[in-house]
Amino acid sequence: MGLRTIVKHICLFTIGGVIYYLFELLWRGHSVWQMVIVGGMCFVVIGLINEVYPWTMPLWLQSTIATGTVTAIELVSGLILNVWLGLRIWDYSNLPFNLYGQVCLYFSLLWLVLSPVAIILDDWLRHWMFEEEKPKYRLI
Repeated sequence: MGLRTIVKHICLFTIGGVIYYLFELLWRGHSVWQMVIVGGMCFVVIGLINEVYPWTMPLWLQSTIATGTVTAIELVSGLILNVWLGLRIWDYSNLPFNLYGQVCLYFSLLWLVLSPVAIILDDWLRHWMFEEEKPKYRLI
């Protein structure tokens, strides 16, 4: 992995982490610095979908993969931050269809709506900032 790739991932990690943190502030009214890390990881991983899969993959399928990936990252992060370290940043135990109180169906479905926005933002940032291929999408 070259220096350019490392710089690109650090930039995207930072942008995604800050956006995630700001969404938390708007949604919940508060956040913590650890959410910048969780959000940065989610954004970088979402961006890697087009690195692994071809551009011909429909946007709905990319969004579904992103949703599953983000849910997995949030589950692992929650188990580390909330259960293991006891930080109690979030607890979804009172919501239906939750897993260990760390993720729930409601927020996973919200990610299904937010994922296409994150995918498109990442693709265009890569194009504008790092002169990567111009994004093109298929809906079906």
